[in-house]
Amino acid sequence: MSLFLQLVSVSKAVDELRMIAVRCGVEPVPLADALHRILARDIAADVDIPGFTRTVVDGYAVRAAETVGSSDAIPSMFALMGRVAMGASAGMNLQPGECIYVPTGGVLPAGADAVVMIEHAEQIGDEILIKKSVAFGENVLLYNEDFSEGEPVLRMGKRLSAQDIGVLAAAGCRDVPVTRMPKIGILSTGNELVPVSVRPQAGQVRDVNSYVIAAAVRDWGCFPVFYGIVRDDRDALGAGISRATAECDVVLISGGSSKDERDMVSAIIEERGRVLIHGIAIAPGKPTIIGKCNGRPVIGLPGHPASAFIVLIAIVRHLITAMTGETGSSVRTLQAALDQNVPSAKGREDYVRVAVKNGIATPLFGKSGLLNTLVKSTGVVRVPAESEGLETGTLVEVILW
Repeated sequence: MSLFLQLVSVSKAVDELRMIAVRCGVEPVPLADALHRILARDIAADVDIPGFTRTVVDGYAVRAAETVGSSDAIPSMFALMGRVAMGASAGMNLQPGECIYVPTGGVLPAGADAVVMIEHAEQIGDEILIKKSVAFGENVLLYNEDFSEGEPVLRMGKRLSAQDIGVLAAAGCRDVPVTRMPKIGILSTGNELVPVSVRPQAGQVRDVNSYVIAAAVRDWGCFPVFYGIVRDDRDALGAGISRATAECDVVLISGGSSKDERDMVSAIIEERGRVLIHGIAIAPGKPTIIGKCNGRPVIGLPGHPASAFIVLIAIVRHLITAMTGETGSSVRTLQAALDQNVPSAKGREDYVRVAVKNGIATPLFGKSGLLNTLVKSTGVVRVPAESEGLETGTLVEVILW
């Protein structure tokens, strides 16, 4: 088998991953634990929201038409008929020339159709001077103006934000149906690797990729499972891949994807399943492997942390999205202008690290093995495969870390 250098496009690689993605199941979680989870079903309101017409400010309920022309110089006078208690029905019917005090969230009394903010009124005994006119419905939230009973409040595939949690609470959703978090197995290969706790000797490097990968997939709503460092031994690597594919939804293998005599990842995947792709027209990240082993997607990532991280962003996140059913994009971007030329080879999709300040993107050119450009950069700029580079002044979309 010699698949390497039969390069495929990034879009082809993403399509291949989507085809082998297996949707995760559904599980209920308490509302308080649903933040950042992916909603697995549409949620409808179980009641009208709000269930009554209420005020959104502290102020005086009035008939809007009676406030026309009111100002500081010529205020309108209303008889104060009482106040509405929070959590209770107004119990009053407003008559012409009358007003009733209503706190924020209180029920709007019958006969009233607007509320004057307390800042625009003055009390003199049992009379209220209104110093600003209001329009019909001003400072009022009408009955079921937010959602009607049975109306969907959130659609499946939504990554739940703090605001969404509040909406679910209003809709009476105590237990939230969410997509099960994918379990992502992480293996690092190489005789040169040592644990983070070990001081490297000559020829050794610390295992950076396991932690980079784990942090990235956790940020995307997955549960990382560490399988440690596996030496360049065929039996050990085979056993590690077999165990990880038996226990996880996806396996990410760091290192061992380049085409040389000691790299065994693609051969082991082929023995236990199938290698679909070995080589992608992307820089950095060209030697990436995509395969299926024991029915699970297995991806061989480059050994350099910067290269592995780019492949995670450009390719692997699409697999996770397909598995979770997320409909929106969790990728954050901003626009900036390049302050220098960015060269690129046509036919290859390049991802160039940039630092952004005051709307200006400065490319941070460096070797793929360097770590400093990861922490100095704001994100990456994608150079399309059909382009031969980007010129100074080009407005680009920066994919933020």
